[in-house]
Amino acid sequence: MEQDDPAEALTELRERRLGALELLQVAAGSGLAAYAVWALLLQPGFRRVPLRLQVPYVGASVRQVEHVLSLLRGRSGKLVDLGSGDGRIVLAAHRCGLRPAVGYELNPWLVGLARLYAWRAGCASSVCYHREDLWKVSLRDCYNVSVFLAPSVLPLLEAKLQAELPEGARVVSGRFPLPTWQPVAVVGEGVDRVWAYDIHNGGQAAEAAPAPISALVPRGP
Repeated sequence: MEQDDPAEALTELRERRLGALELLQVAAGSGLAAYAVWALLLQPGFRRVPLRLQVPYVGASVRQVEHVLSLLRGRSGKLVDLGSGDGRIVLAAHRCGLRPAVGYELNPWLVGLARLYAWRAGCASSVCYHREDLWKVSLRDCYNVSVFLAPSVLPLLEAKLQAELPEGARVVSGRFPLPTWQPVAVVGEGVDRVWAYDIHNGGQAAEAAPAPISALVPRGP
């Protein structure tokens, strides 16, 4: 009885086309893997938040973080990142002198990841990450606020910011602008665009006449 040549068998396996059942099995496996990622990394934080206030996690890019810091350059005081994800903005802000730098994130896996990154950077005792619903956080002592949230929740966020932020505070919003406030500065293009808003007159956002984007981009020092 002749034995199959291993090389020929391997070639046959590589050239064989997947049947319908095999394709179905691959698709099912991929779906289960995607669900596992969702269940482990994203869903734990969402279960405690009403559906209309849920915001999926999308990490800020390097360019987006740079733009946030450019709009906070020269400022001091406490920085809060609402929905801080893996903590990259908090860590970068601390390194730029904004202290204390605090992140609020509901997903426990992301909070743990943020603390790991802070530990690896030697800043574990210098920055804070709290597992807490951003809608329940008091902002009355916050002078620098960073947000990367979905457009659906920004009108509600405006009301919270107006009610709680102190005079002179600055809000930096990434990816999407606040719907009714006028920015004092804008940097970046496309998904990397970031808007800055200043708080005046007892918590009300500055209401300046709209200006061209080119006029709003702050010049470097």
